[in-house]
Amino acid sequence: MATPHIRAYRGKRIHMIGIGGSSMSGLAQMLLAQGYRLTGSDNLETYATRGLRDMGVPVTIGHCAENVHGAELVIYTVAILPDNPERVEAERLGLPTLERATLLGQLMEGSPVAIGVCGTHGKTSTTSMLAQALVVAGADPTVHIGGSLDFIGGSTRVGAGRVFLTEACEFNASFLHLRPTVAVVTNIDEDHLDFYHDIDDIQDAFRRFLKLLPKEGHAVGNGDDPRVTALLQELDCHTVTFGMGVCCDWRPVNLTYDARGCASFDASRHGKTLGHVTLRVGGFFHVYNALAAVACAWTQNADIEKVCEALSQFEGAHRRFERTGEIDGVQLYHDYGHNPAEMRNVLSVAKLQPHNRLWAVMQPHTYSRVKRLFQDYLTCTRDADITLVTDIYAAREKDPGDIKAIQLVEGMRANGLTAVHTPTFDDTEDYLRKHWQPGDLVLTMGCGNINQLNDQMNEHERAKEAGPM
Repeated sequence: MATPHIRAYRGKRIHMIGIGGSSMSGLAQMLLAQGYRLTGSDNLETYATRGLRDMGVPVTIGHCAENVHGAELVIYTVAILPDNPERVEAERLGLPTLERATLLGQLMEGSPVAIGVCGTHGKTSTTSMLAQALVVAGADPTVHIGGSLDFIGGSTRVGAGRVFLTEACEFNASFLHLRPTVAVVTNIDEDHLDFYHDIDDIQDAFRRFLKLLPKEGHAVGNGDDPRVTALLQELDCHTVTFGMGVCCDWRPVNLTYDARGCASFDASRHGKTLGHVTLRVGGFFHVYNALAAVACAWTQNADIEKVCEALSQFEGAHRRFERTGEIDGVQLYHDYGHNPAEMRNVLSVAKLQPHNRLWAVMQPHTYSRVKRLFQDYLTCTRDADITLVTDIYAAREKDPGDIKAIQLVEGMRANGLTAVHTPTFDDTEDYLRKHWQPGDLVLTMGCGNINQLNDQMNEHERAKEAGPM
């Protein structure tokens, strides 16, 4: 069966399986803005599913075959396995289906400037920074972010300009469905090892993505990452580098950090300062993200002073070291970081915030990732005073039976960390409430549903304050 094209289904009913996912919910909003009729389903009720329902999209919680009845096109993500009852029923009925990444590629078609931001870490923050910068600079871009940015009112923006900006996710090599004219590569590291054989296989996927660029296109890459620079040297298109190294095209000059880890620097190209950035988000990694945004905006002839002004106003994307509330004098934060490098990075920022004790609440994500990066998990929360570990979030995987969260906890203790296994959200909340003290900071981390623990604790606190009905 030929791959269906989304443009043939305007005015027809489209059903989206897993509509509450960070990318899928954004694509749903984009399709809705363009006049498509949508329904959707997800296995959990979340702020994303509630938000879509408020926009008029019928969303069913729970997957069942009947959900696809009456649909003329079914869209799914790679996280929705072939044995999902809705996918099974769509196949039985002979309904055309479209994978999320293919849909994104189709929506980008025809854009004179198609920017894909890829990398193992920092995609969402870099895309969000670049989106805000391009809007302020007057480019009026269409945007798709795998997260939510208040500045654009959510995860998508439909603009009237020449630019289509999106995250380009390397999981399952889905970014190969895109056709970028500009690519930004933040870094290349080990991840998604349930799909890739090893780091060389990962690098080769990025190679194939960059090879999609036309000769007149631009590749913007981290000049401090040897795997990224090696790929840039293979390209025939224009290349631009950013980083701390003296050989990078864009560098931060007069770089300083405030007490909370927020950087201030001059954005310098080939030794010439073109703007000044004072970030409101902490962490050395955000210097790289901001430089990537500046360098990419420069390829589009954007006013760099306006770009830097926009970056200085950037407040961060949701689920990226996001403060979610305060209970009993304890500050609650959440971050999407789900592999050891990301957890280590965000904890380096958390420890700079005023606090008594720092709690790290880790939801390990997928059995394959935990197995392949096991040793790195054992020390990545060393900056925390106490680490709580929930059960592993399976996501798209089935439990192999040979890896458990308690093994992580035992390994952490062997490495001198204070670690506790709290299997469920109820277990975790109960432990926190019994042991936290005013002035503590609690950071939950993971890309599964661990953010719902923050929601749960806040809801319970509001109910307690309201008293008995």
